[in-house]
Formats: sequence, structure tokens, C-alpha cells
Amino acid sequence: MKTIFPTTTDRVAVVTGGAKGVGAQIVRRFAAAGCRVAFSYRSSQDAAARLLSELSRSGAHAIAVRADLSSPDGAARLREAVLGEFGRPHTLVNNAGSSAYKLLCDMTEEETERMLGDNLKSAIYTSRAFYDDFAFGRSGSIINISSVWGLKGASTEAVYSAAKAGVIGFTKALAKELAPCGVRVNAVAPGAIATDMLSCFSEEETEEIRREIPLGRIGMPDDVASAALFLASDLSSYMTGEVLNVSGGYVI
Repeated sequence: MKTIFPTTTDRVAVVTGGAKGVGAQIVRRFAAAGCRVAFSYRSSQDAAARLLSELSRSGAHAIAVRADLSSPDGAARLREAVLGEFGRPHTLVNNAGSSAYKLLCDMTEEETERMLGDNLKSAIYTSRAFYDDFAFGRSGSIINISSVWGLKGASTEAVYSAAKAGVIGFTKALAKELAPCGVRVNAVAPGAIATDMLSCFSEEETEEIRREIPLGRIGMPDDVASAALFLASDLSSYMTGEVLNVSGGYVI
């Protein structure tokens, strides 16, 4: 298999929320770069099966693990499956998440807990599950997928923005904690990306968003995947605690 980033060849990558959208494209790019890939999903079983079939046809070695990473038990289940199939991972991409467009006053307690669990707690629990594997392995890269709303906040997405801002704070703190072990921790903050998260907007609303982006286009999942692959590779070996803004200039 041809590799784009030779320094990733034969490494083990774990991608959470990897069955669809940005996560699925991250899985594809890491597999194409020569990684053995494990990805998690919670409910998208059909999408996970289709992605596994696609990867198998391309000659990639990948597994899919069903796990709810908003709980420590789910994160532990993912780690057990990864170690059993591949051994210690070199890269962890905490991509699992969900969104909701609601006024704060309309958010139920259940919705609030789910938003925090999917977007912030999942990154914390999964990183904690694999913590010793990275720390005692004294190498590796953890990449947390945040959002531009974690940088500037968004009306009708208060809890989501708070969770994604928490991901950035978590990234910076964990980067300091794991740096003495030779482990790098960075984040990617995507802007408007053409995934299911944009499907709730009308064509007119999407066009309005596009006009606000200096580069003049909605981002694609591969834009985020490229940033994640860069942060996983040795090309970024002197970077830790950073947040790559992948928004077409929407946040400058």
C-alpha cells in the first residue's frame, strides 16, 4: 500500500466515532498511510460495516468496536479490543461527538449530559483508558477534535461550545502532563464541514455560512483528516498543546 506519510507506516491508530463523516475520513486516511486502524462507533452499525468492507478491499487491516465512550466502561472496552488485536497504539484520535441546536433554556438535563458526555467526557475517558499505554510507551500522539465554537462560542450551541472549549483546555493540560513521557497532545478545531451536522441547515442557510468563510467554501471531511494525519506524523514532532484551526479562515 502506498503511504503519504512514511512515518506512520505500520503504526496503530485508534479513531473514536469513526464510522461516519469526519471520523470515517480520518480512518481512511490513516489506513492509506499504512496504519493499522481501530475505530469505534456507538449506533452506526451499518455504516461501520460498510467502512470495514471498503477498507478490507483496499488491503487495510482495521477493526470496528461498538462502545459508548461517554462512560468509562465503554472506553475500557475499546482499549481491550485494540490491545487484543493490535497491541499498543501510537495514535489516538478523540473524534466522537454530537451536536444540538437549541437555546440553553430549552436543553433538558438529559440532553445536556449527553452533549457533555459525547464531546468532552468521551475524550477524557478514552485518553485515561489508554494513558499508561502512551506514558510507558514513551511515544505517541493524542489528537482531540474540538471545534471553532470551542474557540469563540456559538449562539444556540452553548453546551456544545462549552464542551468543545473543555476539549481545548483538556488538550493543553494533558500536553503538559505527558510531554515528559515523549507523548504529544494536540487538537483540531474544524469550522463548517460538509457532514450530517450541517444537514439541519437549509440550502439558503448553508450558503450564508459559506459567504462568511474567507476561503469561500464549506470544508470537507478530508480537510480535517489531513490535519489529524499531520499531527500524528513525525512531521509535527515538535508540536504539542497546539490547536489547529481548520475553518477556511472563519476564525482568524
